[in-house]
Amino acid sequence: MKLIQPAKQILVRRVRATAFIGLACALIGLNAAAQASEPPSSVTQTNSVASAPKSTAVTGAATITSAPAAATNLSQTVTTNPAFILDDTHKLAIGDRLSFRILEDEDEKGYDPREVVNPFVVTDSGDLEVPYIGRVHAEDKTCRQLAGEIKAALEKDYYYHATVVIAVDVMAKSHGRVYLVGAVRLPGPVELPTDEVLTLSKAILRAGSFTDYADKRHVKVTRKDSTGKEDKKTFIVDVGEIFDEGKIETDLVLEPGDLVCVPDRLIRF
Repeated sequence: MKLIQPAKQILVRRVRATAFIGLACALIGLNAAAQASEPPSSVTQTNSVASAPKSTAVTGAATITSAPAAATNLSQTVTTNPAFILDDTHKLAIGDRLSFRILEDEDEKGYDPREVVNPFVVTDSGDLEVPYIGRVHAEDKTCRQLAGEIKAALEKDYYYHATVVIAVDVMAKSHGRVYLVGAVRLPGPVELPTDEVLTLSKAILRAGSFTDYADKRHVKVTRKDSTGKEDKKTFIVDVGEIFDEGKIETDLVLEPGDLVCVPDRLIRF
């Protein structure tokens, strides 16, 4: 009886140990199963995280790819120059103050294209001093015409492409002079205003009108040829009928450099 009792206790202990081991194995199995079920989620997250840089990289690549396009657009903007509409109506005159810019120079040197630049002045000879190419005749040309000529000259020897911007900052009060001699009260130069058309009759009035013995019927105007040659044109105008009869259609519009000669009457009475 005493021998049976220890054997029973040993058996109970073994059963308990077996149950404990089984329970431990079950717990380990559950833990392993739980750990085995986690990697897909972890992989998914990893893939998700990994995909984010890829997406970013793709976006970055798109940005980098599109950057040249943006630069090209900027280049095209400078090339076509839609922001600068050059005047094609006002004809430049002596004394006009202009702003002159070559946009490619400003971009290369890092200047702001809107930066104020030093003005250029049309000289008494009608020329404009232009960087690189020297003097260019500007008188009686519009800003657009002059910019086109300068652009062609610059691209011939100095630039692959030149964007020339010219604008009038201050118009001259006059765009030249005419000269009156002979039988007028105030002989000498008369300014040609920029805001009105100066005709022969107006010029004579500004010179104090005729003297008492002036020959109003045969006023002579001598003009240089517009081509710059030595040839001259001569006009004989009856200013008397303009003043006395109002025939303004015969009034001659004067141009810079015209010489007006009012003769005396041969018979004075």
